[in-house]
Amino acid sequence: MLDPLGRTVMISGASRGIGLAIAKVLLEKGYNVSAGARSATALEVAFQDAPTERFLAATYDAADRSTHEVWLSATLERFGRLDGLVNNAGTSNTFTIEDGEEADLDALWSINIKGPLFLTRICLPHLRETGSGRIVNVSSLSGKRVRNENIAYNMTKHALMALTHGTRRIGWDHGVRATAVCPSFVATDLTGDVTKVSREEMIDPQDLAEITAMAIALPNTAAMAEMLVNCRLEDTF
Repeated sequence: MLDPLGRTVMISGASRGIGLAIAKVLLEKGYNVSAGARSATALEVAFQDAPTERFLAATYDAADRSTHEVWLSATLERFGRLDGLVNNAGTSNTFTIEDGEEADLDALWSINIKGPLFLTRICLPHLRETGSGRIVNVSSLSGKRVRNENIAYNMTKHALMALTHGTRRIGWDHGVRATAVCPSFVATDLTGDVTKVSREEMIDPQDLAEITAMAIALPNTAAMAEMLVNCRLEDTF
């Protein structure tokens, strides 16, 4: 496994939920963490006990590409290198095949796909330089099958799988490994209104963070393109 000491990872959507759990686990393991979220203040509150020499809070809005460049530049200035990127920021809505405004569809494509795509584009040259760069895209089992009516969300998560495999292909010869982590229900605020699965049965964000950390630490010779993580039995997974 790769030694985390001295390695720098950028994590989007790190002020709450899965992103917050991933950032804290990586800090505990010794990584330098550059956390991005729409509110840098929220990040500073969430990470008030983080080691200052290994932590950076930055403004990142998936829908605003100007923030992508500023965040990357701040990360490189602070830590001098980039070894990993976790595209975690994402959202959902109730846009279905039969109902929903086009603006709702556009919002999901902007945040769930265009954000990770363009952030990956600018980070990739720096990840190639290390010879062991890592990209983890936090997708969903909704990117592997469709079991609800929220078609816009399902479509964007399927597209994120394509982005992961495309990134994996073009980065491979330079040691860049891309992995899609695909959970089912995770106990965060995003699943607060879910009733089909109880909170106690859902995946703990901390456990998903450990899985993500493993993907980042795996050597070039043991890459995993997809990690499917379920909290209930589905015969096809």
